Amino acid sequence: MQTTLCFERIFCVLIAFLNVLKNVLVVSSVRSRRSGGSIIASSSDNTPAAGLISSINNEQIGKHSAHLTDQLYQYILQHTREPEILQQLREETAALPGSQMQVSPDQAQFLAMLVQIMGAERCIEVGVFHGYSSLAVALVLPDWGRLVACERDERCLDIARKYYERAGVTHKVDVRHGLAMDSLQYLLDNGEGGSYDFAFLDADKRMYHQYYEMLLQLVRCNGLVVVDNILWYGRTANPLVADKRTQSLRDFNQFLLSDERVCISMVPIGDGMTLCRKR
Repeated sequence: MQTTLCFERIFCVLIAFLNVLKNVLVVSSVRSRRSGGSIIASSSDNTPAAGLISSINNEQIGKHSAHLTDQLYQYILQHTREPEILQQLREETAALPGSQMQVSPDQAQFLAMLVQIMGAERCIEVGVFHGYSSLAVALVLPDWGRLVACERDERCLDIARKYYERAGVTHKVDVRHGLAMDSLQYLLDNGEGGSYDFAFLDADKRMYHQYYEMLLQLVRCNGLVVVDNILWYGRTANPLVADKRTQSLRDFNQFLLSDERVCISMVPIGDGMTLCRKR
């Protein structure tokens, strides 16, 4: 009971910090730093998900987000701690196709801090890609910790495995090669529901709802599911953009807003992330 109360206090402090952060940063640039007029909403245990902010203007806000220029973002990166092994991975994969899909150093630092604040020992990542975010998490897990890393692209996993080994965290990472839905279902069928502390979702955007439902079953009460790319380079806030991926993310964001099983906070770091704490 004391552990649960302690975590809830820590989480409340973290959410308060993030709400301040929302008024300072906005996504703009090719690497998720393009500006957009998205509405930021969060809920608490005492606030029902339905009936939240539907519209607001700058006059009502008072303070509003600063434009995150290239100069300002470079300043942030200059004050971001990136372990040398992560820098090596980032530099090696920078020229590979799709490298822009990799999380940014400041985003990886944020994920690692969430794991540390929670004291997480059991984590899941859906969508490993080259392993940058999973390596950032594995580095801060205790030696007995476990990260289930789900990825269907064997070529990407080859790179990820190489860096897990270089970093000395191979024993912490349980690589699952194949469709993430199959891997997650295996965990559920194996009786691991409600046993994970933290999950990071960064895979096929059109499958987010299905992945989310399975992850919500796998994380414990007060566990955290972090969903990436919820701003989608500002497209989710642009009504003129209506491709399938964007619309799927837009629908998913709206779904999360009304999902009373979780407390949420949408954070404009990287390409935007939503933190979902299971009630």
